[in-house]
Amino acid sequence: MRRKRTFILSVAAVVAAAGTAWIAMPASAAATTAVFRKTSDWGSGWQGTVTITNGGPSAMRSWKVEFDLPAGGTVGSFWEADMAAAGQHRTFTNRGWNGTVPVDGKVTFGFIGTGGAPVNCKINGRPCTGTDGGATQPQPPAATYAPVKPPVAVPSSAPATRPTTQAPTRPADDEADKAVPPAGNLLPVKVTNRTGRNDAVHLYVLGVNLTTGKLGSVNAAGTFTPWTGGGAVPVPAPDVSIPGPADGASTTIKMPKNLSGRIYMSFGDKLNFRLSNGGLVQPAPWAGGDPNRDILFDWSEFTLNDSGLWLNSSQVDMFAVPHIVSVRGGNGVTTRTGELKPGGRQKVIDAIRAEPAFAKSIQTRSDGTVLRVLAPGKAADAGLMSGTYLNPYIDRAWNAYTSRTLTVVPFGDRPGTKFFGRTSGNVMNFTDGAGKVVASFTKPSTANVWGCDGALGAPNDQVVGPISRTLCAAMQRTTLGTLDTQPSGKAADFYKGEPSNHYAKVIHDQMVDGKAYAFAFDDVQNQESLVHSGDPRQAGIVMTPF
Repeated sequence: MRRKRTFILSVAAVVAAAGTAWIAMPASAAATTAVFRKTSDWGSGWQGTVTITNGGPSAMRSWKVEFDLPAGGTVGSFWEADMAAAGQHRTFTNRGWNGTVPVDGKVTFGFIGTGGAPVNCKINGRPCTGTDGGATQPQPPAATYAPVKPPVAVPSSAPATRPTTQAPTRPADDEADKAVPPAGNLLPVKVTNRTGRNDAVHLYVLGVNLTTGKLGSVNAAGTFTPWTGGGAVPVPAPDVSIPGPADGASTTIKMPKNLSGRIYMSFGDKLNFRLSNGGLVQPAPWAGGDPNRDILFDWSEFTLNDSGLWLNSSQVDMFAVPHIVSVRGGNGVTTRTGELKPGGRQKVIDAIRAEPAFAKSIQTRSDGTVLRVLAPGKAADAGLMSGTYLNPYIDRAWNAYTSRTLTVVPFGDRPGTKFFGRTSGNVMNFTDGAGKVVASFTKPSTANVWGCDGALGAPNDQVVGPISRTLCAAMQRTTLGTLDTQPSGKAADFYKGEPSNHYAKVIHDQMVDGKAYAFAFDDVQNQESLVHSGDPRQAGIVMTPF
């Protein structure tokens, strides 16, 4: 997600990609083993767990697991263990409460990593397989799919970072006086073109079927078709474009229930999609040689299931085509967001151009058309921005908690759930209210902050992930190190530090409601451009003038 690479539509948020890298096959029943399992993979990183099984004749009083990471591999956040690093070698030892493991008992710890899976594992100085012979043998992990951006999450219950209410507004396409469409398994999505441009518009509805886990496309009538084919060398995907509206007109397409993915819109040329063995290769105009580099396009992201519709505009990877997203519920009320102020697109471009560190992130076509502004992580991947831009701020913010405590309160509906962080060396350890260490984070790099991954990778749990999301949002907004309770502050307090995410700041500044998805966890404190309805009857995308 943050490295220069091929991008593939993700099913990681729906189907966990699991691969066992160490195979525990003890020579006898009396063997202690450690098994690594990759529980999810999103391309730029992965989440893994290690399960220790005491197959010995007596209880263990302590344990130590050590392994090597392939060149370029890293471990960021970790939990239920302490970690020491020496080059590519990592050593994990028990914490005070989980060192004792009875006969046939198990204990598990976890971490977020990047690069290849760990190798050469030892448990208490012996091979993790429980055998005496040499290094453990790696097994290829299961196929995984790398998201350009974490897909819209579908929480089982609304977390604190999701708005529970939204101010109703009259829809931009004057639908308010019409009858509310009936509920059904196909949601009408009205796409309106108010750009003032004469280019032909092409639409694409791409995603993952939440029932089957299959990746595919949807036609205008709402029929889902799984992708077939693909190869080690990506091959052209079938043309699944839907003719979009001319300027001043609208096109209504149908979205089937139990789908999560993207609605793309391109101007002039159709997008170039490819199929690989792993899935759909998406446009990545920040990558060298991408055939979509000179096409003006953008997308919105969505999830539609029994709990309703989540639809957002996204600037996580780039800022390109201004568009409003909306949803009309069964009560007739429409909510909308993503609207730029008049002239907002050009003001964003001008503000980025005026900031020397960010100026090269603007991509322009030979005819003078400004196609997009790349998000700083993508610009850095493309060599258009310093890869260490945020380092001075990261150092200050991280070191601030060597002498004082950071309090993280990640759930707005659970103010009593708090975690307390202190920095020791380059690791920030978090304790719960009882003083137990529940999560540890190594100091992130600039790329980790831009991407909210690597050392800030967020597992889907109720402790490490919420802390990680909070840390990343605070560092993007430069409030970590100055506001010692997180999340906290208001929009007016964000992006005051230097260096900071100038890209996110100017985009938020130009939104009518101040809401944008300018980085992956911009939903912390409800700053994201998202609409939701538990009873959606019609969705809308309005491409506005530019």
